[in-house]
Amino acid sequence: MLNRRLLLLSGLAAGAGLPLPAFAQGTPAQEKPAQDKLAVVASFSILADFVREIGGERVALTTLVGPDGDAHVYSPTPADAKAMAAARLVIVNGLKFEGWLTRLVRSSGTKATLATATEGITPLKLEDDGHGHGHGGEDPHAWQSVANAKLYVANILKALSAADPAGKALYEANAAAYQAKLDTLEGEIRAAIGRIPADRRKAITSHDAFGYFARAYGIAFIAPQGVSTEAEASARDVGRIIRQVKAQKVPAVFLENISNPRLAEQIARESGAKVGGRLYSDALSGSEGPAGTYIAMMKHNISQIEKALAAGPA
Repeated sequence: MLNRRLLLLSGLAAGAGLPLPAFAQGTPAQEKPAQDKLAVVASFSILADFVREIGGERVALTTLVGPDGDAHVYSPTPADAKAMAAARLVIVNGLKFEGWLTRLVRSSGTKATLATATEGITPLKLEDDGHGHGHGGEDPHAWQSVANAKLYVANILKALSAADPAGKALYEANAAAYQAKLDTLEGEIRAAIGRIPADRRKAITSHDAFGYFARAYGIAFIAPQGVSTEAEASARDVGRIIRQVKAQKVPAVFLENISNPRLAEQIARESGAKVGGRLYSDALSGSEGPAGTYIAMMKHNISQIEKALAAGPA
């Protein structure tokens, strides 16, 4: 009876030149309802951006350490435990970056698959510099090399496809398009480095988050805090770096979005180096800021580095 009424109504509408009712036309394809999306937790904002690029609308994403957040000193919340418990997939950096993660997994009781985005990346080994960096002798900031970021994307693609096989084709297409953007980014960074005189490719940052950037692109970074913001730089460390800046004529000191700027400002003031701007190291900015995505972050950072180092003293 209902089908006859629908046919009659459709015929009348067509005869009168009117658009068909929505229920007679058929509903167009829509994005997956929220309850049908793949529930994914990313440990911090840079990983979340990779997941967003690859997962698109098939993923319901929760980010634990958000924009401008410091994952080194993060304290999980009850809401984090709830998100972990509901997740089917949790994506983490690994390399002991998220020191709080094991406790959160245990307390949440999550049954989610844990995927490590740095799988297959050869970590930089850290010298014992007395900072008590707490990362087990390996530098966790591997995303600071675009070549490594491409491995992050490959690992996230693999994890999403395993958790949601029906979305594999979409994930692969999104990942391929994003990898092409990363190739372009790599070329832009190398071109910018080429415009910096070789003897000026050195800088100070608050904590040592740029080791992979340094190895990939040939910029020497000196940091008083070691690789973790948990470490406190001693007066001896600061004094040593100030002497080093003067002796090596280091052009610039950079602030970081996750670090207290006073240490970098003190070194700049006492060494005579200029403050070269703010770099984004362990977290993105908010969406309205200059580093709202990974690609925007890397473009912002190399722009600040080139601006500060390429020109001679003001």
